[in-house]
Amino acid sequence: MRKIYVLDTNVLIHDHRSIYSFEDNEVIVPIFVIEEIDKLKRNTTTAIQARLAARELDSIRKKGSIAKGVQLEKGIFFKVEIENDLDLLPTALKKDSTDNMIISSALGIKKKNPETKVILITKDINMRIKADSLGLEVQDYESDRTDYTTLDDGFVEVEVPRDIYMKFDKSGKINVWELGKEYHFTENMFIRFKCGEEKTSGRYIGGKIRRNLEGQISAWGARARNYEQEYAMELLMDESIKVVTLVGKAGTGKTLLAIAAGLEQVVEKGKYKKLLIARPIIPMGKDLGYLPGSEEEKLRPWMQPIYDNIDYLAVEKGEKTGEKVILGLQTMGLLKIEALTYIRGRSIPNGFIIIDEAQNLTPLEVKTIITRAGENTKIVLTGDPEQIDSPYLDADTNGLTYLADKLKNELIVGHITLKKGERSALAELAAKLL
Repeated sequence: MRKIYVLDTNVLIHDHRSIYSFEDNEVIVPIFVIEEIDKLKRNTTTAIQARLAARELDSIRKKGSIAKGVQLEKGIFFKVEIENDLDLLPTALKKDSTDNMIISSALGIKKKNPETKVILITKDINMRIKADSLGLEVQDYESDRTDYTTLDDGFVEVEVPRDIYMKFDKSGKINVWELGKEYHFTENMFIRFKCGEEKTSGRYIGGKIRRNLEGQISAWGARARNYEQEYAMELLMDESIKVVTLVGKAGTGKTLLAIAAGLEQVVEKGKYKKLLIARPIIPMGKDLGYLPGSEEEKLRPWMQPIYDNIDYLAVEKGEKTGEKVILGLQTMGLLKIEALTYIRGRSIPNGFIIIDEAQNLTPLEVKTIITRAGENTKIVLTGDPEQIDSPYLDADTNGLTYLADKLKNELIVGHITLKKGERSALAELAAKLL
């Protein structure tokens, strides 16, 4: 049975091709959505997404009258709703609110189509609550949703008998079928063998488990403090792994390990020509507004956590100060710290790229970043899906979770969820209890 889906602005901003996700149904966009997209083109955090949405709508317009409706691929009938009856709203709701206007449009569509199920799709929680209270069926946009609670840790503990343990411990490798049970390990997953009180680890690659380096890796003065960090460090330093996702709460060492591995391979070993560190410009709490000064001075407040990590590593390595290290590397063209916005449209070969706070990106934005990778480029994405500042994303719909889940069985992709905090006892306590 065909349904009518009414799309809110944030759905098109989240995924400009979301219209095509409703196969064999009717998709309606209220005229107010188009007006709001036009306003968002001038907003620094949504400008690119808004322009992509506008271009998609314009390409549909060329196929026919969007006011009357246009037949699209996958059996989709698309239309822009220009009529609106604000009297359908209760007097308690403001008539000049764009959200309320979109709700009234959906109510009008439902009134005109009593025999058809009308569903409002929005990523705005409060809008879903309001619409539901007015008798509308509402849903989140879920075509790119991933269940964060089921995301692999990237490592698993397996109890094995003494003979299997000794064979692996002696040879450093073993076939999965030799374990005697059917296991479904993903590529580059770390297997922690346990036999009584003894433990050892290996990495699963193409049907075999090979011993990992177990803390033998150091990078720019940094060394793993627990087995989770050991696994992360091995993936970061392995040139055959082109994409690494590091997920974990604050203080688990995600960003520090990524930067240390990047500096080691760019500065010390010369495996890559440049270390590029970027993060999305999304404020936690009230925005700082426009900042004076040069590009570097404007970005400094947003990038301060990156500078702090490099400063820590510089001290550990015996360098003078992080500031001098950063300035020296930037002068030599080996290091670039910038806002994520500047990566779009570029092709980056021979680079080690770190995307920090990647949980604030949409799946589409993450796809855009990954497609920037040129020959011999490695991309590391770090973040905590439980600490999201973007208003329309959550632990299940952000780009970091989406990427980690969708690419979990690829040979050139690795993922680790870091759980043990190493910043300080206080930070670990706060992450657990607050």
